[in-house]
Amino acid sequence: VQLVESGGGLVQAGGSLRLSCVVSGNIFRINRGTWYRQAPGKQRELVAAITSGGSTNYADSVKGRFAISMDSAKNTVYLQMDSLKPEDTDVYYCNVLIYNSEYWGQGTQVTVSS
Repeated sequence: VQLVESGGGLVQAGGSLRLSCVVSGNIFRINRGTWYRQAPGKQRELVAAITSGGSTNYADSVKGRFAISMDSAKNTVYLQMDSLKPEDTDVYYCNVLIYNSEYWGQGTQVTVSS
């Protein structure tokens, strides 16, 4: 199973980015897709998660600004990020749960300038 993330970059405060995580390999179904973020020297933080049934949960810091979604036909997990703030600057990692195994992407840098 491989995960390829894309969509990160540099954006001004108040702007938007859409992260994508394409999952390939021996996949029957993605049971859960999760986006985490991590800054150097800090713990990895859960940003948003979605189950195959469509249930979602978000970190308080991103509620109302970020939206996670999953396209099962494309084996892709998305993170729509709006009203970005400088404190959203981090490396964002995709994580998926397939059967009972978790897989990680390589991370994509998001930088928000003030």
